[in-house]
Amino acid sequence: MKLLVVGGGGREHAIIKKLKENPTITEIFALPGNGGMAKDATCVAIDAKNIDAITAFAVEKQIDYAVVAPDDPLVLGAVDALEAKGIPCFGPRANAAIIEGSKVFSKNLMKKYGIPTAEYAVFNKMEEALAYLENAPVPTVIKADGLALGKGVIIAQTREEAMDAVRSMMQDKVFGKSGDQIVIEEFLTGPEVSVLAFTDGKAMVPMVSSMDHKRAGDGDTGLNTGGMGTVAPNPCYTDEIAEECMRSIFLPTMNAMNAEGRTFKGCLYFGLMLTPKGPKVIEYNCRFGDPETQVVLPLLESDLLTVMQAVTNETLSQIEVVFKKESACCVIMASKGYPSSYEKGFPLQIPDEIASNVYVAGATIKDGVLVTSGGRVLGATALAPTLEEAVSGAYKLVEKISFDNAFYRSDIGKKALMLKR
Repeated sequence: MKLLVVGGGGREHAIIKKLKENPTITEIFALPGNGGMAKDATCVAIDAKNIDAITAFAVEKQIDYAVVAPDDPLVLGAVDALEAKGIPCFGPRANAAIIEGSKVFSKNLMKKYGIPTAEYAVFNKMEEALAYLENAPVPTVIKADGLALGKGVIIAQTREEAMDAVRSMMQDKVFGKSGDQIVIEEFLTGPEVSVLAFTDGKAMVPMVSSMDHKRAGDGDTGLNTGGMGTVAPNPCYTDEIAEECMRSIFLPTMNAMNAEGRTFKGCLYFGLMLTPKGPKVIEYNCRFGDPETQVVLPLLESDLLTVMQAVTNETLSQIEVVFKKESACCVIMASKGYPSSYEKGFPLQIPDEIASNVYVAGATIKDGVLVTSGGRVLGATALAPTLEEAVSGAYKLVEKISFDNAFYRSDIGKKALMLKR
């Protein structure tokens, strides 16, 4: 079988490495991929948002199955376009990907179908949003409606910060058209949990829970990033909470999308907060999370292609999806200065003996040498019988990888280990 994976980051590298375990796969193309995954896939320099070029390439190469991983091409209708050419896909169609593509849509969906989430108000006029904030409780959360590279959410600690956030989105257009509408949301408290789930619109199969580390610095300090590391499973997410989430959030979301004529088939990401009043949805994503994928998929014992095809064919309930009873830790190595400005182009050394545990996100090949090309450069993932051993193993991998201006958090998993005690 010839496969196509759309995307070019660490998440896609993790997906490709897992898919490669299936012996029926003869070739995997990554569009655009990156220099660090060139040993695992044939990288083709086609932008993930260029739907016409992706579709033409898939037809030309007679692709048997496609996986569309990032949010942008999903929201833009990549799955619709590929399916129209007779190419089966993993990932939701555009009318279902709106669950991430529009915060306003997802909040209204939850309100309509009684799915627990933060209280909120929607605005498309800046003056009305500013007037609302004059009496709104703080801290508060300001969200741009559309996609914003994971950066369209601002937690404002004061009224002034909240008003500045509204102006930056609606007046200064820092997120472009994504800020034409905004959501102002109640600030929730409690541990955060990420749960990815396979769903074909008929069945819902949650994967292992995980704990993300969003802030750039140790002790959850510094700027918000796309994620500096993850551990799985999340110790806060007990069997009892998992049952409650399945009953009050996961299945109701699947059924709500079906009722709206927007059947969701693919990976549905639930960003949850375990509040004193029970689990609530912070956000939905219409795809595998990054870097959560880099701990969750290594723990998957079942064949990924088989699971993905079952989702496509709506036969998910007929197969068993099994995860290893182990723990995983992923430490992200980034370029110094990320998520603000940073230098790139530094040679990147990943020893062959640990390459299978490394998922490259920001690297390119220049004059035959692998060099850094992004903020988040790679993720190093270790699996072990206990979380403590997995954390230790991930940092041992990091010590063997080198590039100039590298930085990483030294406390990934620390909070989870404290909770386990």
